[in-house]
Amino acid sequence: MPKVTKRSPFTGVETTIEIPYTQAQLENWEGGMLIQNAMPNLTPDEREFLLTGITAEEWENSFGEKGE
Repeated sequence: MPKVTKRSPFTGVETTIEIPYTQAQLENWEGGMLIQNAMPNLTPDEREFLLTGITAEEWENSFGEKGE
């Protein structure tokens, strides 16, 4: 499973997470496909991390739980 390392724009902390995507999915996304269409198997938290580097925990600490 690929490991993705990103730096959070909120904290500056670098985090590495294993995210289950394929090379074809990555190429589709990098080619302009919306991430939710290119990688439908990922959770919203995994997609957010790929897009922004923000972890689920950081999101909850900053904005509260999702859906509130």
